[in-house]
Amino acid sequence: MDRTGAIGALLDIYETAIADLKNVIKDISNEDLTVITDAETLDDNCRSLQDMLTHVVYAGFGYATLIKNVKGDNLIRPTKVYHTAVSNYMEDIVNVFVCTENVLGHFTDKDIEEHDNALKIKSGWGQSYDVEQMMEHAIVHIFRHKRQIENIRRNQLIKA
Repeated sequence: MDRTGAIGALLDIYETAIADLKNVIKDISNEDLTVITDAETLDDNCRSLQDMLTHVVYAGFGYATLIKNVKGDNLIRPTKVYHTAVSNYMEDIVNVFVCTENVLGHFTDKDIEEHDNALKIKSGWGQSYDVEQMMEHAIVHIFRHKRQIENIRRNQLIKA
């Protein structure tokens, strides 16, 4: 946590969010991954812990890919992968961070703010962000799903 500047701060906070998520899921049993915890939801990414964690990883790689493509690349994010072991998600979440850290290594602090809406990143959900805003979204995304998983555990919807 000794990174400097705006990018350093974003990476430090992202790393903290990821560590917090890993701490919440580390003792969840593999059997509990596929338990349907919200049968009523219309969001396919939120029916089970497996769905949520797959979504978190897929989204994380998506944010990194969108940011990387700001530099003129035309990368496609990795496909969704559903795992049957929590340890695989723990590894994937670390890989999301490493990927993001590598991507942001191609930027300077002055590169991450963009005031021209025409040059902002167009997300798949219709919002436009600069790199800094996309990273802020990525951080909050982790915290939101961490909170969701904590609520599932608190409400004893899984055994863990």
